[in-house]
Amino acid sequence: MAVPIFRASIPKFHPLIHSLFATSFIDETSKKRRMLVSCAPSEPNPVRCREELSFCVGTHLIPHPRKVEKGGEDAFFVSSYNGGVIAVADGVSGWAEQNVDPSLFPKELMSNASSFVEDEEVNNNPQILIGKAHAATSSIGSATVMVAMLERNGILKIANVGDCGLRVIREGKVYFSTSPQEHYFDCPFQLSSQAFGQTYRDAMVCSVDLMEGDTIVMGSDGLYDNVFDHEIVSTVTGYRDVADAAKALANLASSHSLDSNFDSPYSVEARARGFEAPIWKKILGMKLTGGKPDDITVVVGQVVSL
Repeated sequence: MAVPIFRASIPKFHPLIHSLFATSFIDETSKKRRMLVSCAPSEPNPVRCREELSFCVGTHLIPHPRKVEKGGEDAFFVSSYNGGVIAVADGVSGWAEQNVDPSLFPKELMSNASSFVEDEEVNNNPQILIGKAHAATSSIGSATVMVAMLERNGILKIANVGDCGLRVIREGKVYFSTSPQEHYFDCPFQLSSQAFGQTYRDAMVCSVDLMEGDTIVMGSDGLYDNVFDHEIVSTVTGYRDVADAAKALANLASSHSLDSNFDSPYSVEARARGFEAPIWKKILGMKLTGGKPDDITVVVGQVVSL
């Protein structure tokens, strides 16, 4: 994410900037637990049984073209704890200007989060998980972060700091979506090693009741800056396998990000915020268009009964 490090000062708008990014993966499959289905009476009567739910998850990451060798600056983890936990963190590349590796902070943040998933103090609360992971992170840097924790009763709890995103797709439509948090255009809320950043208390917190068959799409801004919601829906519904769906979405985002003629969500938002095309484009009667090169992390979860 080629965005400035947020500092507590009056923001100045800057020229349209293409940002850069990618990921590390913490495999928690060795911690899988057996989960039994139990039925309990729901209220009000009549009594009925509700199956317990969990995620079947696929992931895919494509680093920014300039950061392939280092693996990019995104990080994520997936855990099978309870109904399932998914999380994405996107490092702030502005730290590279201070000779700091922007990938270290998000990678350590996600590593810490994965280790605290089953902590009693967390108690299946993604906001508390973000707080404990942040407090334990010693690397210098900043990152946006999103964590979603599924309870077996189908309640998905979400905590978000910044501009990672999540969509719930149900019956071929976007049923639920998160909104980004930002100080100004292209400068999202971010956790930081410095005092001027946000904390877990600033997280957007929400929950949504999921059903078997729902599809969850979580991603860094490299996905949502380059792919419209209707494209996400049409792509995901075309695949049965979640890993294939995640790969297809990431490839679509990557293709759009490198297309200077594609009218991306990022360019649409930039124009809405008052940014204009370069002079040579304006002379030719062209508008501001183009994707946003970035690290692209995609996590697709299918909700299944146990």
